Amino acid sequence: MNITLAQAEKAIVAAKEKSTAIDTKMNIAVVDAGANLVAFGRMDGAWLGSLDISIKKAKTARFFDMNTGIIGELSQPGQPLFNIEHSNNGLITFPGGVPIKNESGEIIGAIGVSGSSVENDHIVAEAGASAI
Repeated sequence: MNITLAQAEKAIVAAKEKSTAIDTKMNIAVVDAGANLVAFGRMDGAWLGSLDISIKKAKTARFFDMNTGIIGELSQPGQPLFNIEHSNNGLITFPGGVPIKNESGEIIGAIGVSGSSVENDHIVAEAGASAI
């Protein structure tokens, strides 16, 4: 199963609404089940440097089917995934990437958000993922 463009756009709209509600400006990326970019939105005034980070967060969440913050915990020194961020042409191992599931609970893609604190990035990504 893959996320559709309509679903990806719905996720971006929900993430954008949450971002506006908490007064942040975000880059929002949605990838399909193969970690291919399906949709992207950069809010007016969002950091240019966060564009690539949002896409890598989405891909990281899909590659490992878990929130990027969890991967971050597992990739600390002494943990089982230490240095994993150097694989796959660079991963992002801090919050803001969330898998997207369909109504049956199957992972159909992921969303990555960047442009504020990692706490805000995660809140906005969760809002986008929950919209599907």
